Amino acid sequence: MNKSVGASRSAVLRRNAFKPIAVGMSRAPAVVSNAQPASAGIVEPLMVRAARGEKVERAPCWMMRQAGRYQKSYRELAKKHPSFRERSETTELIVEISLQPWNSFKPDGVILFSDILTPLPGIGVNFDIDDNKGPIIDTPIRTLEQVKQLHAMDFSKVDFVGRALTQLRSEVNNQAAVLGFVGSPWTLATYLIEGGSTSLYKTIKTMCFSAPEVLDALLSKLADAMAEYIKYQIRAGAQCVQIFDSWGGQLPPREWEKWSGPYLKRIIASVKAEYPTVPLTLYANGSGGLLERLATTGADVIGVDWTTDMADARRRIPSTQSVQGNVDPAILFASHGILTGRNG
Repeated sequence: MNKSVGASRSAVLRRNAFKPIAVGMSRAPAVVSNAQPASAGIVEPLMVRAARGEKVERAPCWMMRQAGRYQKSYRELAKKHPSFRERSETTELIVEISLQPWNSFKPDGVILFSDILTPLPGIGVNFDIDDNKGPIIDTPIRTLEQVKQLHAMDFSKVDFVGRALTQLRSEVNNQAAVLGFVGSPWTLATYLIEGGSTSLYKTIKTMCFSAPEVLDALLSKLADAMAEYIKYQIRAGAQCVQIFDSWGGQLPPREWEKWSGPYLKRIIASVKAEYPTVPLTLYANGSGGLLERLATTGADVIGVDWTTDMADARRRIPSTQSVQGNVDPAILFASHGILTGRNG
């Protein structure tokens, strides 16, 4: 049977039964369930159940970047608190910003307002965020000696994250899923090695061949640290956690299998050993050529960007995993009729 989704005309599934689908409003907004029976017991938030692959009563919808710049309330708050580090590292501000979309739209997911670089001080790396230049790493990591100086996660450096997640769970009161997130080892390493944002990835890609032992040591350290950071977020209240392999799509598939995949598997296996029922989502920007490989990591949900056909993604990803995303956020500029599928 086929089921088309409103504004996402390419989102057609072919299966033996209808599966719930959501039309999302940003990069990774929707979860597509694989329609397994729901587990008995307490009814958890819709998005949690869909992410686990349970059969749900309707399609969940959320905006991955919902805690952010598109709302006037956020922009007004940013004027009063111009430092991004202040906004993302002050418990009260994190909670307020995270709840702004919830108060306005009541989405099915409330994502923590934070940054993938936030946990870096916890392992001994200082950084700053410039409004124009983006992240700036004080001392880029290029040697094995520098990697050895990194230490296990010091959660006192990110206690504001834990407090914010606990407050969010209380505020949302199980009416939506509270989501945490982390960056993948490869994506974090691009910042640590390049010293900030990059469009070429020249230094880290060169290290793949010139200093593989240094890169492996760094990625391994980051994998272990992020696994513990995910567990910390879960203990604090996160009901789902998304792993952003944002720059994984910059690697050719064979190189991704060497420099990203194994470390993602390491994280997911570690988390699942302690929290087997907490859904983990994996998202990589520009991952159309990596979908089968992403699915081997053990993540419960595979996120796809808007350049990927959802029906194609569903065919390429095992039915034991759920799929989310693929809606171009530019659709928000369309008419209400287009958004709801009532015309066009």
